[in-house]
Amino acid sequence: METREKIIIIGGGFAGLQLAKTLNNKNKKVIVLDRVNHHMFQPLFYQVACGRIEPSNISFPFRKIFQRSRNTQFRLTEVKEIDTANNKVITDEAEFSYDKLVIATGCKTNFFGNKDLEGKAFGMKNTQEAISIRNHVLMTFEKLILEKSRSDDGNWNIVIVGSGPTGVELAGAFAEMKKEILPRDYPYMNFDHLQIILVSSTEKPLAVMSPEAQNKSEEYLKDLGVTFLSQEYVTDYDGDKVYMKSGKTISSNNVIWAAGVTGNVVGGFPQEKLIRNRYITDRYNKIKGYDNIFAIGDIAYMETPKYPQGHPQVANVAINQAKNLGKNLLKKSSADWEEFEYIDKGSLATIGKHRAVVDLPFIKFQGFLAWYFWMFLHLMLILSVRNKLAVFFNWMWSYFNKDSSLRLIISPNKKNETLQ
Repeated sequence: METREKIIIIGGGFAGLQLAKTLNNKNKKVIVLDRVNHHMFQPLFYQVACGRIEPSNISFPFRKIFQRSRNTQFRLTEVKEIDTANNKVITDEAEFSYDKLVIATGCKTNFFGNKDLEGKAFGMKNTQEAISIRNHVLMTFEKLILEKSRSDDGNWNIVIVGSGPTGVELAGAFAEMKKEILPRDYPYMNFDHLQIILVSSTEKPLAVMSPEAQNKSEEYLKDLGVTFLSQEYVTDYDGDKVYMKSGKTISSNNVIWAAGVTGNVVGGFPQEKLIRNRYITDRYNKIKGYDNIFAIGDIAYMETPKYPQGHPQVANVAINQAKNLGKNLLKKSSADWEEFEYIDKGSLATIGKHRAVVDLPFIKFQGFLAWYFWMFLHLMLILSVRNKLAVFFNWMWSYFNKDSSLRLIISPNKKNETLQ
């Protein structure tokens, strides 16, 4: 009887999940390892942080996804290192042997070594962080009511550092929350003093998009009342004040860091296999120096003529690298493998209701049409029909009522119970 090749995938993000789905029910033995038990649709984390949708609407349990699979298994564990000499993955609880290994661990928030920022500002790269932002922002207003603090001392300002799609979308959502929702929830508070501040190291927001998108997004932010600080660099944050390179300071208890990411590197590889915390791979996503270890998605650094500095760390690259690698792994001979070539299908961002910008290879457009296009595309990318309907219902409810009923403060139990 022929022994099936054993492929271990570390990480169940866009890249890891797509690879597992490509290999599903094929003549391979596949094991997916992840430290959480669900796939997360990261582009909508900002809506969880703003109380617009439930975390469960954009989270998909791996065991449900692979419930009917004949060859794919899932294990909930955290990988510590790779024993490349013996083809083993070392985790907290067990060791897993492999014939081929695929690293798809994605990225985490990059605080650039600043421990104060890391300890006091919020990142937004997983479900827990998005929920923590929602909890913290809402608790700010609850505490102000109880303590009867002045509402004009700046301590409730919401500061977002980084003007990429995540930062811009967060700023727009919080600005709408300030205008439409918070005054009804807290009728005795004066929200004129609440500032939504977007700090950008670039001159315009959405620097990776077209000049048309940059100018329009800046216009939208100003229309919504967002304070946009261009060409400013945050140097520190002590929990009460944000310090900038220019010498300016901003009072705030709510700082969200969206200014960069860095790779979730797994131990066991020498430093020369990495560039900017990403594994150096060839055009087949094979890590340089290894015949049976691959990296895909945000964690992979692949130089091509079109992308001499590596590919952008976006979902579309991750998904297409996974599809290409999956097809290659299913071929009988590596001589038939195809190199990866990324075709950029465009980018988009939303900045509040009826405000969005879309850059496609053949057309660029903004406004309400772009906003409907953004909504449709994200709905189509969400995995299950049930979740599509849940998100759509919440969006329609917010659209017509200018409200949301999802502003729950869910704090962890103080009792620390763990499985022994």
